[in-house]
Amino acid sequence: MHTIGVCTASLGSLGLMRFFGMSWTWSIAAALGIYIGSGGWNFLRIIFKTALRDLLGLSVLLRVKYELYRHRKAKSNIPKVFQKTVRKHPDKVALIYEATDDKWTFRQLDEYSNCVANFFYQQGFREGDVIAIFMESRPEFVGFWLGMAKVGIEAALINFNLRLDSLTYCVKTSGAKVIIFGGELSAGMI
Repeated sequence: MHTIGVCTASLGSLGLMRFFGMSWTWSIAAALGIYIGSGGWNFLRIIFKTALRDLLGLSVLLRVKYELYRHRKAKSNIPKVFQKTVRKHPDKVALIYEATDDKWTFRQLDEYSNCVANFFYQQGFREGDVIAIFMESRPEFVGFWLGMAKVGIEAALINFNLRLDSLTYCVKTSGAKVIIFGGELSAGMI
């Protein structure tokens, strides 16, 4: 039987057994039996070969979900988590910019983002305002985003490959009051 036929037969038997009131355990066992009996051994071989990888991926996913739940329950946010990291590892490298081999520590990134936060607060921006960031990937990008998050300003992260109508549409849709852009992208702003 072809693979499509085997899958159809397996799913059909699963549906029929459920229709006749069999439990899920028996229904799945029957479907798997039909599949394996019809030459679906390759499927089992793949399951056994990838089981460890899949279990590792599942464990990582569950740990991340637990951490997110814990932070949400503690009413934590990115700036608060970042502050804890700065206190624990102030001189540890946080960012490496490959183009210039420039290294930023957590302390440097914190100081830069504090300057950004203070600047925008002094300019009258408050929690809930939106500012678009249109720049290439570099450490300043992270500093701007983090600094704005410290004040509660929402960052609209605009893809630096956009130009003309696409760029205009994204900026208008975001509702940004201001656009921050890198000097290398000034031609795209005109």
